[in-house]
Amino acid sequence: MSLEHVHSPDGEEAKDSSSLALKILVAGGFGAGKTTLVGAVSEIRPLRTEELLSEAGQLVDDTGGVDQKTTTTVAMDFGRITIRSGLSLYLFGTPGQDRFWFLWDELSQGALGAVVLADTRRLEDCFPAVDYFEHRRIPFVVAVNCFSGARTYAEDDVARALDLDRGTPVVLCDARDRASGKDVLIRMVEYAGRMHTARLLESVGQGAGPE
Repeated sequence: MSLEHVHSPDGEEAKDSSSLALKILVAGGFGAGKTTLVGAVSEIRPLRTEELLSEAGQLVDDTGGVDQKTTTTVAMDFGRITIRSGLSLYLFGTPGQDRFWFLWDELSQGALGAVVLADTRRLEDCFPAVDYFEHRRIPFVVAVNCFSGARTYAEDDVARALDLDRGTPVVLCDARDRASGKDVLIRMVEYAGRMHTARLLESVGQGAGPE
């Protein structure tokens, strides 16, 4: 899962062979805060592929609850954050609209896991992302972006509403705040590490079989 040769938008490259770079997806519904989260935590100038919302796009994009949103991601967002010495995360923000879903399979290749951003005002918008990662067995955490004025729900309530698999973490966050975003990413890496280790041990146990 090391991405030794992934380039940043500034032309930088992970050159230290002893360092580990992990690919993380940031997904969720339209307007949930994916671009904001990547921009807040990235230590490099984030790459963004945003375009102004057009009249044609407004016919297919539900902007209810996010009326002030004027742009949308049409390919991906990209950023990088160093969690600790020798461990960096490459963040790939996915487009939220259904018509851009053909990009998801390409973006998910080699990903350690994902963060699914949720907006409780439009919680149903993150169902497709939850289904996508569950069906492909990609570990993920749900990060509830606490928008100003939105009703606050407990993590357990969100987990039940989304019908998450048992043990899938739900965390509250502010996508605008770097420390809050970093905490979400650390939680995601820890959870994905446990999931991958458990699956490895399970496969080894199944491969051993009776003597």
